Amino acid sequence: MLEKVTAMNTRPYEKLKFYKDICEIRRFIHKITSRFEKSHLRLVSQMRDAARSAKQNIREGYTKGTLGEFKHSIKISQGSLEELCGDMQDCHDDRLISSEEFEAFKTLHRSASYMSTRYLKAMSQKTQINNWKVPFKQ
Repeated sequence: MLEKVTAMNTRPYEKLKFYKDICEIRRFIHKITSRFEKSHLRLVSQMRDAARSAKQNIREGYTKGTLGEFKHSIKISQGSLEELCGDMQDCHDDRLISSEEFEAFKTLHRSASYMSTRYLKAMSQKTQINNWKVPFKQ
């Protein structure tokens, strides 16, 4: 039986601003690509995969239990977001999405990128102190 996520068992990364932004990006990408999923199957698949990968890499890296793995997963997530940013630019250039949609995406992308970079810098400081660990691992 799957455990229901509540405030008591929410993973710490779920509270991070950049993770919330990435979750919003994933939902946003799914919504806007549904309009052109029949005419641009490969593009839609790649965009949805990149958005999903950005989110899931953070989850996976966190559960591996080491700071190095978590930092690496955030960097991979940033790469997926950058790939997605290029696809969104192409969609805008090809008039598959509106300028408003593109601007909304860019706002979320900038926030997620900035906040994840700041988080990586903060975690690098924790590496020097060596006091980071996954709370639910023994």
